[in-house]
Amino acid sequence: MKERLQKILSKAGLTSRRHAEKLIVEGRVKVNGAVVTSLGFKADPQRDHIRVDGKPIGKFEPKVYLLLNKPRGCVTTLDDPLGRPTIRNFLHGEKRRIKPVGRLDFDSEGLLILTNDGELHQRLTHPKYGIPRTYLAKVKGIPDPKAIRRLRDGIRLEDGVTLPTKVRFIKKLKRNSWMRLIVYEGRNKLIKRMCAVISHPVIRLKRIRYGSLNLGDLKPGKYRYLTSKEIDGLKGAYLSANDAGK
Repeated sequence: MKERLQKILSKAGLTSRRHAEKLIVEGRVKVNGAVVTSLGFKADPQRDHIRVDGKPIGKFEPKVYLLLNKPRGCVTTLDDPLGRPTIRNFLHGEKRRIKPVGRLDFDSEGLLILTNDGELHQRLTHPKYGIPRTYLAKVKGIPDPKAIRRLRDGIRLEDGVTLPTKVRFIKKLKRNSWMRLIVYEGRNKLIKRMCAVISHPVIRLKRIRYGSLNLGDLKPGKYRYLTSKEIDGLKGAYLSANDAGK
């Protein structure tokens, strides 16, 4: 079935639809050996030979993008040799092989992106793009301003000093408290290790935002497919960072 060329490139996971239009107008896309510059041009991804900057787009496979509200008590993998509950238990009806973007610990919860778009996966997790991740953390005790300032300025861990973190004190409880943290790197157990250093260990951790994507009111253990606008927003985040670095 024929579709607009920019839609094919987007569905193939090469880029966002908006950026695909730019590639077409710049004459960087060929169909069956001929340069195409018309945004209204249609092609059949199953029959036509499509190249971007001289490289074939490869076997066309519709890309899948979904958001899962990962509950606590399961590992962020589709198969676990130790027999622990996995996120596969919550992907009812989705049979395609998709990978989680980053990880949430066994006892952590919240927003988890899954996709078979390998390029997007790599870009969203690569440190150089600094995609922001937002968490709500319930910590033991009540951090004083000095402790919060240490989180903001950077904490020295065994694998290096953390990047500056945005921290907002949310709520004081009787013995514990809630904070909102925005980090720009995806190191293993990062927030838990940071809070341990300031002597306020994490009791509960929930990711509520990844890049431009919000968890919203999706219930724990449920998932939904991303909209075209949400997908373009995620792709646009790393494209902007990539363009800025050229």
